Amino acid sequence: MRISGRTALVLTLASLAGLTMFFWPLFAPPQPDANAHSTDAPLLFVLAMPVVLAVVLAELSSGGIDTKALAMLGVLSAVNAGLRPLGAGTAGIETVFFLLILAGRVFGPGFGFALGATSLFASALLTAGVGPWLPFQMACSAWIGLGAGLLPRRVTGRWEIAMLAAYGVVAAYAFGFIMNMWFWPFTAGADTQLSFDPDASVPENLHTFFVFTLATSTFGWDTGRAVTNLVAVLLTGRAVLATLRRANRRAAFEAPVTFSRSAARSSSPSSPGRVPAAAKAARTRSSSVSVKEFTS
Repeated sequence: MRISGRTALVLTLASLAGLTMFFWPLFAPPQPDANAHSTDAPLLFVLAMPVVLAVVLAELSSGGIDTKALAMLGVLSAVNAGLRPLGAGTAGIETVFFLLILAGRVFGPGFGFALGATSLFASALLTAGVGPWLPFQMACSAWIGLGAGLLPRRVTGRWEIAMLAAYGVVAAYAFGFIMNMWFWPFTAGADTQLSFDPDASVPENLHTFFVFTLATSTFGWDTGRAVTNLVAVLLTGRAVLATLRRANRRAAFEAPVTFSRSAARSSSPSSPGRVPAAAKAARTRSSSVSVKEFTS
C-alpha cells in the first residue's frame, strides 16, 4: 500500500507532535514531580487517536486503504493484543513488536503507523495497562510500524529477513530510549548524578539521560526486547511474511476496477431483438434442466 502525499504530511505532523510531547522538558525545564505527566498524558492521548483516524481517513480518500484493509487492521490489532500478555514485559520479553514489524513491511508505512497505535491501545485494555504511559507507548509503537514500512523494498529473500531482524533489534533499543524520556525528568530523583538538572543545558541533560538509560534499561529490559524481536523474526519471519502477502494478494488491495466495452455493448438495450449466444446457451440449459426435472 503506497503512501500518498496527504498521508505523508499527516504522519510528519503527528511525529513532530509526538517528539514534542517527549522532549519538551529539555527546552522548558519542569520541576521534578512524579505526577507531572498526569496532566499532559491525556493531552497526548487526545492528540494520538485523532491522528490515527486522520491517517486512516487520508489513506481511504487516496485509495490506499479500503474496507478489506480496515478489516485486516482490526484482525492484526486483535492478534497483537493477544500476543502481548505472553511476554507482558517480563525481563524485557515483548511479543507484540515482531508482528508489527512484519505487517508494516507488507502493508506499508501508513498501515504500520495505525497498527502500532491500535495494537498497544487494544493490548492495554486487555491487560489493564491503561495509564499515563499508554499514549507514549502508542506513539513509539506507531513509529516502529512506520519505520518498518519505509524499509527498502528491493531487499528480498534471506537478506530481507536479516534486515527485518536487525531493524527489530534497533527498534527495541530505540523504543526503550524514547520511553525513558517520558518519565526521567520527573522521577529520577533530585541531587543525584543521574537526575535531570533544570539549570543544565540541553547537551548536558542529554548526556545524563544517555548514562541513565545505559544504567537502568539498556542491558536489561531493552536487551531482552531486542533478543525477543531478533529470535521471533528469524524463526517466524518467512512464514508470517508469506501468510500476510498471500492475504494481501487474495484480498486484492488496490485492485483496479476495469470495464469491458464488449460486455457493455452486449448488455446494452440498443438491439432488443438480438440475444447473445451465451444467453441463448444458458436459456437452453435451464429449459433442459426444467424438462428433466418435470419428467422425473
